[in-house]
Amino acid sequence: MYDVVIVGARPAGASAALLLARQGRKVLLVDRMEFPSDIMSTLYIQPPGVALLARWGLLDAIVASGCPALDTVTYDVAGLRITAPTPTTPYSAFAYAPRRRVLDGLIVRAAVEAGAQFRDRTNVRALLRDGDRVTGVEVTGPDGPESIPARLVIGADGQNSRVASLVDAPFRSADRLASCVYYTCWQGLETGFGYHERPDSWIARIPTHDGVTMVATYFPQDRFTQIRQEPLAAHLSTVERNAPDLHEMLAGAERVEGLIGTGNQQNFFRHADGPGWALVGDAAHHCDSITARGITNALTEVQLLADALYGQDLEDTAGVDTCLAGYSKEMYDTLRAPYQATLDLARLRITDSRVALLRVVERSPELTGRYFAMVAGLIDKTEFFTPDVVAQLPTSSEWTNQLP
Repeated sequence: MYDVVIVGARPAGASAALLLARQGRKVLLVDRMEFPSDIMSTLYIQPPGVALLARWGLLDAIVASGCPALDTVTYDVAGLRITAPTPTTPYSAFAYAPRRRVLDGLIVRAAVEAGAQFRDRTNVRALLRDGDRVTGVEVTGPDGPESIPARLVIGADGQNSRVASLVDAPFRSADRLASCVYYTCWQGLETGFGYHERPDSWIARIPTHDGVTMVATYFPQDRFTQIRQEPLAAHLSTVERNAPDLHEMLAGAERVEGLIGTGNQQNFFRHADGPGWALVGDAAHHCDSITARGITNALTEVQLLADALYGQDLEDTAGVDTCLAGYSKEMYDTLRAPYQATLDLARLRITDSRVALLRVVERSPELTGRYFAMVAGLIDKTEFFTPDVVAQLPTSSEWTNQLP
């Protein structure tokens, strides 16, 4: 009997295994893929996510892996070019964008060192139940099928979660697809981290391991069917048109990996708890990757879940259910504002009101720093939209529900 079986060993699942094992739980972590391995990802970890990794004792390993420290952020939009230092926390002055085979692998190793057991190449086929309560999993792995009882099953297996499907977890809220994205990786670029926004276009530059920079291009979702016919041509042409300086640098760089992309960036919150089960990471909440919040959101959810379960006897099923319900509500309350901000940005519309705000921001280094801290999730809107800022905007009332 395990205390907890966690399905999915990417940042959400591996971090949950780490924190719950540190609480003294008997934890089994499983994933259908072989580890270590890469998956499609924007890679970037926002400063609040970096702070959590530092609190958990993992940041030093990321730094030691050779992942570059990203110390500035640049935003090019509507004739403006706004640059500021990366927003800082008490734990770090930098952001990082590690390759997933590195990040995911080191969190899994830390979980195992904390006492969790890990099995890769292991698929969940079904859930064990006692009435309506989930009591374990049925898996198939390298050694064949097996039934594994557990007091709690956590689904951390992505937006198309098998666990969520098996428990029939309902959506709490869901919105239509907003953008599609394609990624290439290049060696020989010295761009720093930043993004270029134009009407119907968003381009990000994200330095990662081994001197590689990822270039991500975003398009309106309604163009996906057309773009997927010749995605590389669309990818490069939008860089040439909307970030010509970056396109010139690509001419002297080497593309080191194939093009990858997706038109299935779902936007939702699921109800993330039920009798004997919980969801975390993309299984609980997924949004468009344009704001690069996925990893940070996952780590945030894990900390909320671990805090909710801290000190709780898992044999007290009523108490566990109460803890999980509290986690699910707090997760939704914590992440719904950045979720809405992401949806607004992913529609790829540059509004006059946002340009007016950025013109105010550009005039003050202090305000520029506060702006990027708000975007990163380190301060909320009320801390940014102070009376002195609102007084400089053309129509103050329109900003109360705005977030870039």
